[in-house]
Amino acid sequence: MDISLKDKVAIVTGASHGIGRAIAGAYAAAGANVVLASRKQEGLDAAAGEIRAEGGSALPIATHVGDEEAVQRLADTTLETYGRIDILLSNAGTNPHFGPTLDATRALWDKIMEVNLRGAFLLCRAAAPHMEAGSRIVLMSSVAGFRPSTGLGIYSISKAGLNMLTMVLAGELGPKGIRVNALAPGTIKTRFSRALTDDDQISERILSRTPLGYFGEPHDVVGAALYLASDLADYVNGAILTIDGGVIASAGLG
Repeated sequence: MDISLKDKVAIVTGASHGIGRAIAGAYAAAGANVVLASRKQEGLDAAAGEIRAEGGSALPIATHVGDEEAVQRLADTTLETYGRIDILLSNAGTNPHFGPTLDATRALWDKIMEVNLRGAFLLCRAAAPHMEAGSRIVLMSSVAGFRPSTGLGIYSISKAGLNMLTMVLAGELGPKGIRVNALAPGTIKTRFSRALTDDDQISERILSRTPLGYFGEPHDVVGAALYLASDLADYVNGAILTIDGGVIASAGLG
């Protein structure tokens, strides 16, 4: 079945590379007008240029999702340009601390929570009042939000909070016809995950507990992101879909 997002307006954060870039391209290919957001304009311009070269519609807007004013500008500019917001894909994330949780400084804790959890909250708060029945919010969680991951304690905590945010907003926005769901990838090979995939000892441990036996790629997340943004997922609300090669279903990352 073909998935069409024709004439929809989609905001995708963390859209200059990795999973966000792949999803933004897929949304545009499905017919959506895509607003790409991340911190650096240069990377966004390159991603938008690639999408336009493939015949898609892309508007790049540099945005720090932890900055309330910047997030509001993102929503306002989208509305001024397209007049609506149909899809919000909150993908921006960070993890500047790898190691024991209590070894982290308060600044590191605050930075992870600012981007991963507060950023998603600010995006939803800015976009939801302008979304009509049938609109979709998709938050990017992680398998780490279900099961603690070694060295990624604060990141895991932030994603567990994001899982709860998904369910809470699904209950609050569902009566308005807005579906709120989340994607929870396992280890996907991107620039963000290099500390895991490029370390032989760590990668061996992760793969030994991944039933499919290999790391995912950004395109492995795209199908689920398209599904949750489309009419095929009309009765899906408050779901957290794992895309992890079977990690959660078996032993977890440990």
